Amino acid sequence: MNRNLWLLAACQGLFLTNNVAFIAINGLVGLALAPRGWMATLPVMGYVVGGALATGVVARTQQRFGRRRSFQIGLAVALCSALLCAQAALLKDFWLLCAATLVAGYYNANASLYRFAAAELAAPAWREKAVSLVMAGGLIGAVTGPNLAAVARHWFEVPFAGVYLALAGVALLAMALMHFIDFPAPPSRGTRKAGRPLGEIVRQPVFIVAAVAGALGYGVMNLLMAATPIAMQVCSLPFENVALVLEWHVIGMFAPGFFTGHLIRRFGTLPVMGAGLLLTLGCIAIALSGVELHRFLVALFLLGVGWNFLFTGSTTLSLSAYTAEEKDRAQGALNLCVFATLALSSFASGVLVTTQGWRLLNLGSLLPVLLTGAALLWLARRRRAAATIA
Repeated sequence: MNRNLWLLAACQGLFLTNNVAFIAINGLVGLALAPRGWMATLPVMGYVVGGALATGVVARTQQRFGRRRSFQIGLAVALCSALLCAQAALLKDFWLLCAATLVAGYYNANASLYRFAAAELAAPAWREKAVSLVMAGGLIGAVTGPNLAAVARHWFEVPFAGVYLALAGVALLAMALMHFIDFPAPPSRGTRKAGRPLGEIVRQPVFIVAAVAGALGYGVMNLLMAATPIAMQVCSLPFENVALVLEWHVIGMFAPGFFTGHLIRRFGTLPVMGAGLLLTLGCIAIALSGVELHRFLVALFLLGVGWNFLFTGSTTLSLSAYTAEEKDRAQGALNLCVFATLALSSFASGVLVTTQGWRLLNLGSLLPVLLTGAALLWLARRRRAAATIA
């Protein structure tokens, strides 16, 4: 582990500060400003739709400018979009808020590559732990995101406008840290190899399962997480309780990063991902048992840990599906799958929780969990069959 990894982990934490604060407030600001109640999570959806639309541009930017310059561009977009969100909140303009979060999606797509960049900053034998460590940097966001939202929400007469301004400051701090990270130099255009076509890469069973598990695992987590602030408000729980639940949820998402890499090295990627699925099922079971504060707290914490095992595992699994020359388009394809699923789940969370309720929302999340389990079993059987033949 080296200085570059620790700095990248800090940038990951600031990225999650932005994300957690967005999740904590965007649905509530949307609920206050939206013409219809079911539109409440459109600003949340805008953030991930923007990420989905930006994946191709981000991949080309990474290939042309390299990691650091491309990441700095993403942070500049984060700064501008946060200021635009603040303006939308002050003007009470719902559609401007949606447009601002759509623009912010570029930062979301860009910073989602931090986990892949981590593998390039460590020796090959330590890639799993490098990915896991940078993911653990999200603990910064677990603590600062909800508390920043709770403190800055009263800076102006308009609720939460101050949070967006605070996030502009977070982007500036991340830009300063990113300046000191030394990434491996990208190959020159003359020496760069083409690699395989994207179609050949994505047809590999290992890529398919990594994409399915990463996208559906993240989608279920986002479905339940984005709906939680609205569900808790419907249950008359104060915003301080919402911030507490989200804080422990994000702790569950990233605290395991200190040992998930070790678990993957010891037990293998697929068993760790399977454990993540079981934890997600445990979250759903607790969420279905009641709507008291402690149930929200425990359910969202388990959801976070389950997501960590699934997403870290899928990231590690994907590293064997492409070469260094193919990384930009392969990682772009993986992120496109994730963001497309997140866009759907963000929209569905607002619609379902406001029209069908918390219980049916959780029941509906069982289908993607079971599909992910089927994908993991399929790959495990293929590997077992290949080992038997060998």
